[in-house]
Amino acid sequence: ELRYPVRLEEFSIRRGSGGTGRWRGGDGARRRIRFLRPMQAIVVASRRNVAPHGLRGGTDGAPGRQWVERLDGQVTSIPGNSGSAFLGIGDVLVVETPGGGGWGVPPG
Repeated sequence: ELRYPVRLEEFSIRRGSGGTGRWRGGDGARRRIRFLRPMQAIVVASRRNVAPHGLRGGTDGAPGRQWVERLDGQVTSIPGNSGSAFLGIGDVLVVETPGGGGWGVPPG
């Protein structure tokens, strides 16, 4: 927080983002970062447009995504491959990482 004037408001598991299967894919994470000074955020991430694949009958995991929640209530999506946004004081950047693909045909 001394180096980057931001506050991490949430760091949690993105429940249900892993694909189903005999062995379920791992869930991704969710971060909410509040900006305390104006700055530009640049997002370089993968698995935003193509979900992590399930294998041998398992389903795909959820793709990742990110957006900005402005103080005035406006919500703006940011693309994952080299997307960027200018954030003002009090704006929040939300980043959800992708879940892993499931493996194998689900039992039953």
